[in-house]
Amino acid sequence: MTQMSTQSSGSVQPIQESDPLSQSAEITVKNVERIRELFPDAVTENGIDFETLQQLLGAEIDDSTEKFGLNWPGKKKARQAALVPSTGTLLPEKDKSVAWDTTQNIFVEGDNLEVLKLLQKSYAGKIKLIYIDPPYNTGNEFVYEDDFSDGMQTYLKLERQMAEDGARLQANTDASGRKHSKWLTMIYPRLRLARSLMTNDGVIFISCDQNELSRLLLTLDDVFGEENLVGHVVWQRSKKGDAKLIASVHEYIVCYAKSKASVLANEVWRKPKEGADEVLAHYDSLRESFGPDHSRIRTEMLSWYKGLSASDPRKAHKHYSWSDDRGLYFAADFAGPDDGRVSRPRHDIIHPTTGRPCKKPSTGWRWDATKTDWALAQDPPRIHFGPDETTIPNRKSYLSEISSEPFSSVFYKDGRSATLEVESLVGKGVFQFPKNTEVLAELIQLATDKSDIVLDFFAGSGSTGHAVMKQNATDHGERRFILVQLGEPVEVGDFSNIADVTRKRLTAAGIAVQATMSHRLDTGFRSFKLAESNIKPWRGRPETLAEDVLDAVVNLDPERDEYAILFELMIKLGLDLTTPVATKIVGDHTLYSIGFGALYACLSMRVDKFCAEELGRAIVQWSEAENAEANAETSIVCRDAAFTDDVAKLNLATILEQSGFPALRTI
Repeated sequence: MTQMSTQSSGSVQPIQESDPLSQSAEITVKNVERIRELFPDAVTENGIDFETLQQLLGAEIDDSTEKFGLNWPGKKKARQAALVPSTGTLLPEKDKSVAWDTTQNIFVEGDNLEVLKLLQKSYAGKIKLIYIDPPYNTGNEFVYEDDFSDGMQTYLKLERQMAEDGARLQANTDASGRKHSKWLTMIYPRLRLARSLMTNDGVIFISCDQNELSRLLLTLDDVFGEENLVGHVVWQRSKKGDAKLIASVHEYIVCYAKSKASVLANEVWRKPKEGADEVLAHYDSLRESFGPDHSRIRTEMLSWYKGLSASDPRKAHKHYSWSDDRGLYFAADFAGPDDGRVSRPRHDIIHPTTGRPCKKPSTGWRWDATKTDWALAQDPPRIHFGPDETTIPNRKSYLSEISSEPFSSVFYKDGRSATLEVESLVGKGVFQFPKNTEVLAELIQLATDKSDIVLDFFAGSGSTGHAVMKQNATDHGERRFILVQLGEPVEVGDFSNIADVTRKRLTAAGIAVQATMSHRLDTGFRSFKLAESNIKPWRGRPETLAEDVLDAVVNLDPERDEYAILFELMIKLGLDLTTPVATKIVGDHTLYSIGFGALYACLSMRVDKFCAEELGRAIVQWSEAENAEANAETSIVCRDAAFTDDVAKLNLATILEQSGFPALRTI
């Protein structure tokens, strides 16, 4: 963005084309700052001194010409693509949103490469879980022909192409000659940008099939480090398939962490055992009815299990029928394994009624004497005895203590149920191969806390957002989602593109989920669309220089409203896109306060010296009311062309400066 303005003075700072407020985060600058923190003597005023850096790293430098790893034509450009800032913006679409004023969820229509860049300032280090289902590169999907020198032009070219004739970019078929290279060049910079958005203990799940699995794993090793591989999951989606050789009835979910060590330090992943909570709920109802009569409770539990069908997931827990004051338990064998060892513990366990040593298993005990004594000393004891010493004792395995289990690396979930779910929300034939929200909800439950942010930048029909709503409904969470989807054209029903399908599905899903709840959930979303900046760049040409200078005096797009400009300021300042926006009327002007005083803005078209003084006093008073300590961190922005003269601009700047504010910024 270029600023053409009258001469400014004192505490007025126009936003120039090189200003941080004119573009997304400079990732290269951040990388240099990290090197400066670790090796300050390797950073000069001209940049990185690689000779010094090599000396400091010593033997860790790999200067061999032969290296292990994945390489392809275009990798260098793909790596560079993640570092080129975006000059675009996100236009707010209140009319396409749900619960705009209260929701914390976000949906963006646009090219995810540019959107990921624009999210960097606001969300770097804040995303706990990313799930994506990118094109599988089967030859039927198109892959973006990214122009890495100007990503916005790539997107706008595609937008025009879609608007004119509904055409898509060429499908990435084998005949294209560089099928794998094109796919890798597409996915690589997006993964780089995604990693920088993640919390240190954040994880990414990626769905794929055999077409790009091997190359995707090597790419993820490159981006995240092979030490941060969490695992591969095989998802069987059907029982049979057609093939000339081997029927493929599964796909994969690959999981990497930003820092696996941080994930392990924070938590152990577990998912609830299916049916366990329902069994425990029934047991609790029996405890209310029969109190400490555990014999009666056992009889009732056995009768209840008997009445369940064989396919009922609760029936899988039928061995949990014993009860004591701690809860429902299974009398589990704790004999030592039959591994031929003669040194297994064989200590006596005294029967509490007969006082005689109980019968021992032939393989000895699994527990040593110390742990056995600990179990017996508990109240109630954690060892289950038979009627006398002739029965081998068992350990008590309480359902409430083992009602969860690890997520399996192999599971079956019919893919048709996801299709039926989407059809019930947006109609038949609108979207092919959606993801199952039950599976996604399980991943969200595994890897997030109740207030975390979940990101999906290949959103499709919006399954991930739907899954976030479902999981929040299950555990009363307040997770937020950010979804990004390109407006690919569709030819079904009243939808013009897939982004319309996503918004429709999110809206309908929110209604359906809320209908099952007695308390309010956040099932809304703020909708945005990727677009060129509101602020026109300086593109002076020698042959039309006079006209270009005059045109640049008013450099804000006249077709955009104040709200659009306001949100561009929020993006470039690094404010959350769901930050509250408050307004006050000051004379004939609207004054905005974003984030309780993080940003004040007046975007009126004309401000004279009297209005400037009035606005200055209003900002000072509003800031004091919102947060008297915020002045030094507050940004204040006005249109440069709005000031009738330098006196008006200087009056406002002086009032703000005297009250401790930083410089007035003008656009």
